[in-house]
Amino acid sequence: MKSLKLTSVLILLVLVMTSCSSVKVATDYDREANFNQYQTYAFFKPGIDKAEISDLDKKRILRAIDMEMQQKGLTKSENPDILVSIFTKTKENVNIYNNPYGYGYGWGWHPWYWGAGANTINRTTEGTLYIDLVDADRKELVWQGMGTAALASKVDKKQERINEIVEEILEKYPPSLN
Repeated sequence: MKSLKLTSVLILLVLVMTSCSSVKVATDYDREANFNQYQTYAFFKPGIDKAEISDLDKKRILRAIDMEMQQKGLTKSENPDILVSIFTKTKENVNIYNNPYGYGYGWGWHPWYWGAGANTINRTTEGTLYIDLVDADRKELVWQGMGTAALASKVDKKQERINEIVEEILEKYPPSLN
């Protein structure tokens, strides 16, 4: 019985750990845009200022985008081909896991019927990051990437997690035009 409890806890822990590492990504783009013409970029400050996150997290996101854009061969410019803007949303997820084998408080009158089960409550904050790429000349959105993932709560892990999310989103840019 004890090994069954331990196995249940380990399985739950593995599920929580693996669910934290995944990023759900979706993209959309203007099929008329010529993505080969975009060689330079700049951040669109008015759009970034509207993002409702801390300035520290904005810096982390912009740093990650900067790194990814440069790895794709684009260069930052005062006269850019595309403007980069971001938008964010967050929500708290509350998951309640019921363990029918019962550890914790319970009721019953047999020694082997010690509990009615115990609930484990897991709270995570899930964030969605939108990265918009706007044609600088036409002032039109040409590409949008969206990534949803659990956020890191520890400060020393935030940049690493943001890098992972941004990398997953921008992996889809430029779109394959097959």
